[in-house]
Amino acid sequence: QVRGLCGTYNWNQGDEFTTPAGDVETSVTAFTSSYRVSSDCLALGPFVLEPCGDFAGRRELAEDSCAVLHGPAFQ
Repeated sequence: QVRGLCGTYNWNQGDEFTTPAGDVETSVTAFTSSYRVSSDCLALGPFVLEPCGDFAGRRELAEDSCAVLHGPAFQ
């Protein structure tokens, strides 16, 4: 019953990009765009997102968040 940006966790990689509407997208851009909840959210385009350059002011928050994933709780 798990679904969303983190996948389905059913060992079927063919449905990992299931949208909220139940469609399966084939591109990362279309998949992530289907989860936008506001037009204020950045829409992905055909370009490569450079998060460190585009969101330099959020680097500290990102590093703190990633530290949790690399910490003992997930080892």
